[in-house]
Amino acid sequence: MSEFYGLLPENELLITDVLLQIIRSALPDRCGEKISYNVPYFYGNKGICLVWPASIPRGGVAEGVLLGFWYGSLLKDPEGYLDRGTNKQIYYKIFRSADEIDHDRIIALLAEALEVDKAWKRTILRGK
Repeated sequence: MSEFYGLLPENELLITDVLLQIIRSALPDRCGEKISYNVPYFYGNKGICLVWPASIPRGGVAEGVLLGFWYGSLLKDPEGYLDRGTNKQIYYKIFRSADEIDHDRIIALLAEALEVDKAWKRTILRGK
């Protein structure tokens, strides 16, 4: 993880650090974290979310840090906080400063993403 942090410019480092602290505090111990495609990826039964700074190649992020939800299309998000982009599944929010981060809204989205993840376990166990 220290190699990952070493790749980031100061602004992205601050945004990334805040997002990772929020995610790690919100996800239960049953969830895991790993580096995939050179970015932090969080998972339970399936993927939950990822954090992709613009300075890491192949993310399609021009500026800032992307917080993506793997199954964002299954989240309610009634206020339309997350962007849909061209991806049918992953919904995301790009932050250009740490001040833009809405802690409570991200916590609420993570809670809903965890419920979606729990449903995957039930589906997997039933063989559907």
